[in-house]
Amino acid sequence: MKETFSASAYLLEHPGERDYRLEHSYRVANIAKTIAKREGFDVTHAVIAGLLHDIAYCEEMTTREARKNHGRRSAAMARPFLESLGLPTDTVNEICYGIAIHVDDQADFEWRRSPFCETVGDADNIDRFDAYRIYETLQSQHFSELPLAEKRENVETTLEKLNRLRSMKFGTTTACEIWAQRIEYYSSFYQKLRRQLANSSGIL
Repeated sequence: MKETFSASAYLLEHPGERDYRLEHSYRVANIAKTIAKREGFDVTHAVIAGLLHDIAYCEEMTTREARKNHGRRSAAMARPFLESLGLPTDTVNEICYGIAIHVDDQADFEWRRSPFCETVGDADNIDRFDAYRIYETLQSQHFSELPLAEKRENVETTLEKLNRLRSMKFGTTTACEIWAQRIEYYSSFYQKLRRQLANSSGIL
């Protein structure tokens, strides 16, 4: 992963994007490792899948379709590397299938769907809901610069979204448990922010 990103002309011109993808990939790999340990999957294979799931971001993606296809493209790029490790064909297919489906549940080759395969996408989704993502989201929204009314509206919209996401389906019991913890953490933050904003407009 690091070698591919370092050799990418696109990422050399966009070091912020390179750093983000590296950090995100490490987080996804660590979440996949946790799930694999608890579920009895091969930990090394889960870590590899997590590290390589976004490898296609070494290429510039200028369209929405290209970004949607990056799971399948990442799987295609990962396959020669996995084969060079001497892994069995079934293992290569299992890892590549997990990488391929992690965006939109679609692969461009036939393979059986398994809890291991779903772990790649599960870990990717789980990473979107933790402390760093709260910071990143608020920063990208320029939240501190919004008028108070817009801040309060933003918080209410986020809490509604989080309530809808509570019932999201995952491939393993472990992923479901981690997801519930992350959503509760996220919701708790925004509920506290809601109360603080309510106290910012007058004496209640």
